[in-house]
Amino acid sequence: MKNNPQRDVYLAAGWGETGEYISRTYLDEICADKPLIMHSAGGHSLLLNTKALEWAGIDAKYAKEVGYDLVHVDENGDPDGYVCEMPVLRIMNMIPNTFEDLKEYILDWQDFIIAKGFTAVADAGAELLFPEASRAYHELEQEGKLKLRTYSYLLSPDNVESPKAEVARIAADRAKYSEEYYHVIGVKAFLDGVTEAHTGWQNQDYADQPGYHGVERFNDHDKMVELIVEADKEGLSVHVHSEGGGATHFMLGCIEDAEKITGDMDQRNILAHLHFVTDEDIRRMASTRSVPAVAPLWTAKIPAFFEQEAKYVGEELANQSYPIKSFFDTGSCPVFHSDYPVSPMVDIGLSIYMAEFRALAQEEYGGMATQGNPSECITREQALRAMTINVAYQWRQENRMGSIECGKLANMTVFDCDLLHDDAQKVANAKVKATIIDGKVAYSG
Repeated sequence: MKNNPQRDVYLAAGWGETGEYISRTYLDEICADKPLIMHSAGGHSLLLNTKALEWAGIDAKYAKEVGYDLVHVDENGDPDGYVCEMPVLRIMNMIPNTFEDLKEYILDWQDFIIAKGFTAVADAGAELLFPEASRAYHELEQEGKLKLRTYSYLLSPDNVESPKAEVARIAADRAKYSEEYYHVIGVKAFLDGVTEAHTGWQNQDYADQPGYHGVERFNDHDKMVELIVEADKEGLSVHVHSEGGGATHFMLGCIEDAEKITGDMDQRNILAHLHFVTDEDIRRMASTRSVPAVAPLWTAKIPAFFEQEAKYVGEELANQSYPIKSFFDTGSCPVFHSDYPVSPMVDIGLSIYMAEFRALAQEEYGGMATQGNPSECITREQALRAMTINVAYQWRQENRMGSIECGKLANMTVFDCDLLHDDAQKVANAKVKATIIDGKVAYSG
């Protein structure tokens, strides 16, 4: 704020939900004369000061309309500054950004992620914060400024009024904006939130809130089946945010019913995050040929986070979090995701290390982090597949990328170590020496 006094609205990040509950008065002490918004580390919640609540139109009437699970209130029924899920998207879309700002963000992101060794990425919510993202990507490609290939899923509203019309809109954007470096390949929907905000849709009630199992966002079975069926007609897949076990169980039921209609067992629908999954649903993931998108960087047992999970869902379930090996064992095609920038870590070597050991390096978190659910450790080769050929399969690009073969794109990354055979700690700290895209060096470290 000191360095940017000209701004009308301030946005900060990094607030965690594992500590003491804080409200708008905390931010009012920092800034009382302008809107100040703090984004949570999990990305699904915001903390607003009093000016921000006024600016966003978040009042007692709005809180009552959307529900007190999504807009917390004080003893007088007035919003206390904490909001989560759909109100978050509404507020974030209100923050002033120009179209040129958006193009600059995309180019900055491209430079950052290529330097991390990535040659292609998925944008699992291109319109989430920037409705004109597809047009921005398209203009940049027309200007010859894109080097990174991006495979994009466009956002559907929760329980969208007309799934057929929504898919038609997305298919039209695909025809309008997709070229070589930007591709629209599917529909994005949110089924739930996250466990740490009590908004993950669980199979059971929260242990500390009997009678409540989380937030069900897109929860209309018939509409989701129609969305999947209509997407299949257009050659699109459906990518869902499915953090809690209840959301995953719901989605797999929808996919099964859609497959009975379409007869298509190769739509490659994606379920992302998968914090808690039953053994039955792990098997159903394989039988529906759905793609589990998992985050190895979230698998370590970090004391404060684990204690919170155990309080919310019970210690037994908390110890079964983030399965990966089980998906491989049952015949699924798991892919890794980082959830960047919501989750700040994005690193190829560390992803391989944490997939193998499900732990952070000892110096992290003061050496207090331990293995989380070690029965789900996988091999380095499996981890490498989850970041290469399996991802290409998700995008229907396995004939063009995902492995180094004659006839495929000359996309590859050079590291300072052997990711499959060198010492594990060396792999965890692997440095990118070069990122090669289309046979040209796009980054040299």
